[in-house]
Amino acid sequence: MNRRFPTAGRARFPAADPGAPATGSPVRFLLWLATRHRGSLVLATLFGVLCTLAQALVPAAVALGIDRGLLQRDREALLLWGGAVLALGVFQAVIGMLRDRASTTNRFGAVYGTTQLVVRHAADLGADLPRRASTGSVVSVSASDVGHLGTALEGTARGSGAVVSILFAAVFMLVTSWQLGLVVLVGVPLIAAAVTRLMRVLHGRQQRLREQQGDLTDLSVDIIDGLRVLRGFGGEKTYGRRYREGSQAVRAEGTRVAATVADIAFLRVLLPGALLVAIVWLGAHQVGTGRLEPGLLVAFYGYAVFLTDQLGQVTAMLDQLTRANVAAGRVLDFLRLERERPGGTRPLDDGADGLPLHDPDSGLTVPPGRLLAVVCGTDGDARTLAERLCGHTDSAVLLGDTPLSAHRTDDVRRHALLADNDATLFAGRLGTELDTRDDHDGHADGPRTDALLRALDAASARDVVDALPDGLAHDSTGGREFSGGQQQRLRLARALLADPRLLVLVEPTNALDAHTEGRVARNLGPHRAGRTTVVFTTSPIVLDRADAVVFVKDGKAVAEGHHRTLLADPDYRAVVTREVLA
Repeated sequence: MNRRFPTAGRARFPAADPGAPATGSPVRFLLWLATRHRGSLVLATLFGVLCTLAQALVPAAVALGIDRGLLQRDREALLLWGGAVLALGVFQAVIGMLRDRASTTNRFGAVYGTTQLVVRHAADLGADLPRRASTGSVVSVSASDVGHLGTALEGTARGSGAVVSILFAAVFMLVTSWQLGLVVLVGVPLIAAAVTRLMRVLHGRQQRLREQQGDLTDLSVDIIDGLRVLRGFGGEKTYGRRYREGSQAVRAEGTRVAATVADIAFLRVLLPGALLVAIVWLGAHQVGTGRLEPGLLVAFYGYAVFLTDQLGQVTAMLDQLTRANVAAGRVLDFLRLERERPGGTRPLDDGADGLPLHDPDSGLTVPPGRLLAVVCGTDGDARTLAERLCGHTDSAVLLGDTPLSAHRTDDVRRHALLADNDATLFAGRLGTELDTRDDHDGHADGPRTDALLRALDAASARDVVDALPDGLAHDSTGGREFSGGQQQRLRLARALLADPRLLVLVEPTNALDAHTEGRVARNLGPHRAGRTTVVFTTSPIVLDRADAVVFVKDGKAVAEGHHRTLLADPDYRAVVTREVLA
């Protein structure tokens, strides 16, 4: 990933709530989400309670219609209670619609709010993110866990209404017939206890499943990224076997989770059904002995069916809260990640342009305003030095006489840009994705468009854009439609357009043919005139165009001069002329 663009582009996202808890329990995080949407949550809960209460009153109205209308042959009473049933149905439909609208607001609010936190924290971590979290864990948090949080917040309205309606039905039945009411008051807690016990088991199994899924995602990403290399030495079979083994482990754990879910679904049907049978049997016995009116028996049957559905709503809410508890824990684990190097407090002003950059560990000194090429004997040295110069790792690098680590991290990110071949071309309108400082539509002419075209020319990427039917307005799919060399040139153009005070490039031309590489090498110096540029490369074409070249061997700068002069050094010559490979 380009080390600077996530930070530079984070202004596109609204600022995250500074009161968001990054510590504490998952329950505290869920409560914070609830209070953040307290208005719509209260409305959704109120509408949920009113909707289910209206539904709970229907059996009572039907009972009165039967006892006072049908059995008494009273037309007015029958019309009255029949109209009451109709009014309750209309009221329930209207309030249910309002409940669903408020619940949907809660769901999307929780999803969007949590996504803001995750994206903002990922941007703050910047270059530390790949070292602090795996790709699989980040994908799981952003694609799955935030959805569980939204679903839990959405389900509270129906669940709360179900709890209130169960209490209402129990009281009604207890007042009407204490025996039937007692059955309900005893049966409902027993059913809830049985389901809750299984929920705890489900919680643990879901946690293990999510961990295994994250590990498998990491493995699949590694295989996809290294597939070409794996095929080079026949390693695809070995990694294919590892993936199958991991996939089977995930399948087995998923089967155990599914078995627990099936047990919960079975109990959701069996236990309320048994309660329904008991209520109907006792009610029929009381009607036969004259202690209960026939209409009330119909009401009791309706309440038994109603309670079955409402118990299902309660258990569904418990299931959603269980999943949300797991998801909140994973989100908090991500939000607790910290930078390896804490930022300083000193601001970095424009005067830093004229200061040299010095790395005491390697002895490398970068003079201001020049194009410096660095040749490293190993690729690992190039990556390490590049990250030090840009302040991505804790080091003793000095900017002038001041440690780079003493400056504020945001200022350092604006000052120095590290662009390597791991940088990503994002999906979207090509002109917008290349110009991260301006959200133009790719059609308008202006200073930024002119600067973009100049950067494309410097990176020898103008032909890539001209070949597209819509040019800069092309809707890119993330660079998959471009070849490796075309992607490299577009990434270079994006880095040049950012125009940082210090630009650090790592092998920016290793995927280009000699002619294109020559054009890039010829254009790079003039385009960056007056700015400091460091290119880590072993390309003789690029080295010949640099103002100066530094040779780094075993992590130490051992020689400095012009390319043609350094060729007299056998170690240097072996690296840049590929004698080592030969």
